[in-house]
Amino acid sequence: MNLVLMGLPGAGKGTQAERIVAKYSIPHISTGDMFRAAISEGTELGMQAKSFMDKGELVPDEVTIGIVRERLSKPDCDKGFLLDGFPRTVPQAEALENILSELKKKINYVINIEVDQDILMERLTGRRICKNCGATYHLVFNPPAEAGTCDRCGGELYQRADDNEETVQNRLEVNVKQTQPLLDFYQEKGYLKNINGQQHIDEVFSDIDALLRDPVK
Repeated sequence: MNLVLMGLPGAGKGTQAERIVAKYSIPHISTGDMFRAAISEGTELGMQAKSFMDKGELVPDEVTIGIVRERLSKPDCDKGFLLDGFPRTVPQAEALENILSELKKKINYVINIEVDQDILMERLTGRRICKNCGATYHLVFNPPAEAGTCDRCGGELYQRADDNEETVQNRLEVNVKQTQPLLDFYQEKGYLKNINGQQHIDEVFSDIDALLRDPVK
């Protein structure tokens, strides 16, 4: 079962990825994990990636694609994988098609967790963190007993700069602009399956699970 997981920030990808991996025993492959593994193993491509990352630069597509090819060739991917964070662009998606063709594999599904942007705003801007102990709260989903005060240590709660409304709005707009061509690409291929991410976490996974019980061959 070869899967690509997509969704805007705040859609709940991380939670659903954990559940998919636990139930279906396939490796969860994120771009960051791939880079870290290639660097720690000292591969040629890993060292190339490190040289760009150390300078704060984006890793070029050819290096990223090479690392993806190496990772998907490993034995733990023989029975499937869950790709998260790759591809991010249509050229990367086309490169992935070529890699899988070389490996005599194909994507079964591209799972896109859909959530309205106003709900994502609520999810992403509601986080509050304790200045003292670092405990995390959410104004809607996990509020403190007393507003602005940490339940654990009594410390003051604050909102991170990257959680404010303007920053989050910009982040969402950038992501929408980046991912829409990719969603269109996979829609045309017939791989795309949209999942309602506005339900309870368990219901979201139930919908994904129902889809995966009968994967496309």
